[in-house]
Amino acid sequence: MSYTILIIKQKGLYMYKERVKYYVINKRTNFISIPKRLLFIFCGALLVAIALQLLLMKNNVIDGGIVGVSIILSHMTSIEFGFFLLLLNTPFFLLGYSYLGKRFILLSLFAILILSFCTHLLEPYPSLTQNPLIVIFLGGGLLGLGVGMVIRFGGSLDGTEVLAILFSQRTSFSIGQIVMFLNFFIFGSSILIFGLKEAVFSLATFFVAYKTIDFSLKQ
Repeated sequence: MSYTILIIKQKGLYMYKERVKYYVINKRTNFISIPKRLLFIFCGALLVAIALQLLLMKNNVIDGGIVGVSIILSHMTSIEFGFFLLLLNTPFFLLGYSYLGKRFILLSLFAILILSFCTHLLEPYPSLTQNPLIVIFLGGGLLGLGVGMVIRFGGSLDGTEVLAILFSQRTSFSIGQIVMFLNFFIFGSSILIFGLKEAVFSLATFFVAYKTIDFSLKQ
């Protein structure tokens, strides 16, 4: 498990550097119209909702960041995942308004609203499978593709990245280091709540998702 964490940390640090290009260097394609951005962000958020509700959450597999915290809180309280996702993410994006810009914040809030709504609609449906390999690779792939699509068209689904960007401006730690530290704590907590096996599956899914995000941002 420690070897898996090391690999994910190395890959994650690279990925967060790539993400920042889309967030703060304005690498996003400015010529794309707002309606087209909203359409692709909607599709990305829908893919994430399908991955979470129909593959990951019902098998006690979590993601990192606010999504992972929301899954844990939903499991502990029986309150819907979408409620915590919206509640926990919104303050971070509002805090990052002045640094990341109006467009980024509005597109991110739109993505989170869509994800919250879609997970609510899909909540009554059972998991598509309990096969761990399918859950890891299909769930992680759909999750990464959806998140990558949201990032590519100017938004984000994870307020911890916004928090990390703000902290990185005031400390000696990089964005990737801050987020990976937070994720290490989240995955560590999942061992106590879901068990060691589920935590290992979560780490493997996290790795698949980030490889998929990496691929989608390079296209």
